[in-house]
Amino acid sequence: MSENELDTYNELKKLISLLEVSCAKYNGRVVEVRGDGILALFETATSAVEFGVELHQIASDQNKSRAQDQRIKFRAGIHLGEILIDERGIHGDNVNIAARLQEIAEPERVYVSSAVYDQVCNRLRFGYEFLGPKQLKNIMNPVSTYCVRSEVAGATMAGTMRPDLKGDIFERPDTPSVAVLPFSSSGGDESDSWIAEGLTDDVIMNLSKFRNLFIIARNSSFFFRTQSMPPKEAAQKLNVRYVARGSVRRSTSRIRISAELIDANTERTIWGERFDRKIDDIFDILDEVTECIVAATAVMIESHEKQRMIQAIPNDLEAYGSVLQGQHHIFKYTRNDNRKAQNFYQSALERDEGYARAAAALSRTLNIDWRYSWAEEPSQALEKALILAQRAIELDPTDARGFGELGYVHLYRKEHDAAIQSYQRALALNPNDADMHSDFADALAHSGDNETAITHIQQAMRLNPYFPDQYLWHLGGAYYNLRRYEDVIETVNKMNNPTEGQRMLAASYAQLGQTDMARLIREKHREAHPNFSLARWTTVQPDRLEEDTQHFVEGLKKAGF
Repeated sequence: MSENELDTYNELKKLISLLEVSCAKYNGRVVEVRGDGILALFETATSAVEFGVELHQIASDQNKSRAQDQRIKFRAGIHLGEILIDERGIHGDNVNIAARLQEIAEPERVYVSSAVYDQVCNRLRFGYEFLGPKQLKNIMNPVSTYCVRSEVAGATMAGTMRPDLKGDIFERPDTPSVAVLPFSSSGGDESDSWIAEGLTDDVIMNLSKFRNLFIIARNSSFFFRTQSMPPKEAAQKLNVRYVARGSVRRSTSRIRISAELIDANTERTIWGERFDRKIDDIFDILDEVTECIVAATAVMIESHEKQRMIQAIPNDLEAYGSVLQGQHHIFKYTRNDNRKAQNFYQSALERDEGYARAAAALSRTLNIDWRYSWAEEPSQALEKALILAQRAIELDPTDARGFGELGYVHLYRKEHDAAIQSYQRALALNPNDADMHSDFADALAHSGDNETAITHIQQAMRLNPYFPDQYLWHLGGAYYNLRRYEDVIETVNKMNNPTEGQRMLAASYAQLGQTDMARLIREKHREAHPNFSLARWTTVQPDRLEEDTQHFVEGLKKAGF
């Protein structure tokens, strides 16, 4: 607006006019135009969410003809509840909640309250990423918030609450169990946020290497970003004994990290410490925090295990900063965020070519590019991922991440023995990595060892109770190989967004003789993947046993693919 007021105003006015037309299409009405946004009222939560997704598509279509720095993007917030209506419009606390959700939403995202989620989760098969309770401005109680993920990749990888999945896998383990809650950032600078996130990641990663500890995975820990939830409540939700948490405050030259370990049974702080250091000492702080938390849990760990915990540290502070910024983007699983993460990891490697963690992370972004066909040359992406994973292992043979990336590349190169060996080595180094257990399970299922695959997915779910749809996808694949078609249907239908599971679902219904249902799902799949080719899929599927591939092809053909 400050660079070209008139043109920006005209573009915005045109966009809002388009949104008003679209709003009516979803049985809504624009109550008020507020500057550069709208306040709209809908008959149903379903219509409101459909419009929320549509408005971003409208803006994206209009942005295609604009320069990158002139594109107009929206945020959307949706809430459900009673309102006050008079001649001046709509009012009340529920209107304020919708407005506040919009304020905290990321650009091009739709944030909805749990009231909306409960109404739409089984009606609209988008992905719903649980962001935890959010303390909104001038709203008394925290509001449980979800981000709607309409893109398939993000929906498959987004962790979420699974209220219908309880049972034995969520019992508290016999070993000391710890959840590391996200370190809070008390500064207003965005870089403080990724430092806090990065330190939390590192503490979880370092602790998870100890066989004597049971560590909750990152996805589930990060649901508790808000400080409003007492540690005891977080521990009950994750069913662990100990909760670690902390905060980060940074100035120009110094950094202060506070950390504490709480026994959730007694709600007593059994250890607490403050680390006040020069910013250049950030690596030493990380080691101190991690070792002190481990010591406080009184776990007897052999000296060589302690030594193995210490990660290779880069020589360059900016390289470490680039990796932390990359972590901030990679877990969002969108094409744009994956590219940003890729750039940050590449920058870290350029500054420190011996930085194993950056090489492994860069390999992961290329694997993601290959998985979702985001790379211009998919085969080259997989080849580069292989080279980087091998490089990461050479640089640091004690870091599980390099072996995990190597396992993924070997699997899709159909080198099954090498893939399984790589995953086994990774889990030997880091037995608490939930995603690694799930990926290993996928490799086992594709290698014909489905029973073992199921046990690893169950372990992944226990380590990461708010697991992503991908875990269910992997579990469904193992069930299908075992011809447990009812279990496949039950599992895939628990996915928030079953788009990636529709082939499995259609094939299972077809194998059970429910042809009408199978063909209905096939049509849904065709809408989501109009260019799907059964012949190409057959060549890409990394099954060791030809009979497994043909068993799946048989189900798909019965379903009308």
